[in-house]
Amino acid sequence: MAVEDFAAIGSFSVVHQFCRVGRYAYIGACTVITQDVPPFSRVVTERETRSYGVNSIGLERKGFSKERLQSLARAFRLLSRSKMNTTQAIAEMRANLSGSDDVQELIRFIESAERGIVK
Repeated sequence: MAVEDFAAIGSFSVVHQFCRVGRYAYIGACTVITQDVPPFSRVVTERETRSYGVNSIGLERKGFSKERLQSLARAFRLLSRSKMNTTQAIAEMRANLSGSDDVQELIRFIESAERGIVK
């Protein structure tokens, strides 16, 4: 397991030994993680583990600007709420959001995930 900088893992959460947790990710309490958690995301379990988008509160507290948050929000919408598969979403991110270092980090993380990612 690898937990990157500024990630927060809630109490009683279980993370599989070969999963990665990206920078600034937030995992809610009692969440079971069996796939990589993308950087900047917020992941919680209700019945099924899924991502609820950008960890906006945590990123604001760390000083992220509105522009950075907006770029990440657009990237996460493409990834999880569009009708595109992951490959198509990444291509769209590259085409329209390539100016954001945060989005580039997100793309690199997704492409290097060996276990898939929580979406």
